[in-house]
Amino acid sequence: MPVNAHPEYIAAEKGYLAAETKEQKIIALKKMISHVPGHKGAEHLRANLKRRLAKLKYTNEKEIRQKAGKSTKTGIKKETMQAVIIGKTRAGKSSLLSLLTNVFTKISLSEEAKFTTKFPIIGMMPFEGTSIQLIEVPAFESEYYDRGLVNSADTILILITDIEQIKEIETDLEKAYGKRIIVFNKSDLLSENEKRKISATLQSKKYNFILISARTKEGIEELKEKLFQSFDRIRIYTKEPGKARSSIPIILAPDSNIKDVAEKILKGLSKNVKETKIWGPSSKFAGQKVGLNHILKDLDVVEFKTR
Repeated sequence: MPVNAHPEYIAAEKGYLAAETKEQKIIALKKMISHVPGHKGAEHLRANLKRRLAKLKYTNEKEIRQKAGKSTKTGIKKETMQAVIIGKTRAGKSSLLSLLTNVFTKISLSEEAKFTTKFPIIGMMPFEGTSIQLIEVPAFESEYYDRGLVNSADTILILITDIEQIKEIETDLEKAYGKRIIVFNKSDLLSENEKRKISATLQSKKYNFILISARTKEGIEELKEKLFQSFDRIRIYTKEPGKARSSIPIILAPDSNIKDVAEKILKGLSKNVKETKIWGPSSKFAGQKVGLNHILKDLDVVEFKTR
């Protein structure tokens, strides 16, 4: 029960606890939200109630549709590298997604249209021959916020416009295993002195962070590099004898070896490899001949000769 709760809120809460069906709980939750005290101390409670309401609505609708033989939500197939953009409303999530992936999204410009994004929006961000799946999640404080998607992502871009927003958002990430990058947006509105102070504060707290401007594109290229590095993957290119390397790399875990590359290309291929040459960071010299157990490094080029 919130501090200084109104009698109407208390009555609605009792109705929620006594509710026997999801429909009854939804009605009671809506009443609770409408009667939450307006002071700042109740903001966290209001956000929690809205997320609870969104989850109830979703599960209720899903059950109804499943009974009718229909599915409510198209599943999101997780790619090799998946990141989500989360943040409060008007932090610039839609603008950033559009900038990084060229996916057009509707952007809220008014106070009335507070929660423009109501469903996850997916885009693919190209980066040096790779593709990163980037998903904009509805606003953190909205009833449409998808906690499950956030918890399962490889990387979480926490988009903020105020340092104070970090603590509130991080309290909801206890079950999220993905690496986190604090992205401070709208740096074009800050003076150089303000940027230094913000950077110093984030650095003192040992955050992995970057200051950007979705409007002027400041820091965007650095953000792309930081995002790719967060996945802890290496890019391995292949080539055929006498030809140029492939334009699209194979994405592997660190400390992968030649055998892993062969098996990634085709299961069982490693058994037919007669000779392997490599170029790049892990080679002692260009075209070095190596065995199947040779450990590779990012941006190596591998050439196979098969039996």
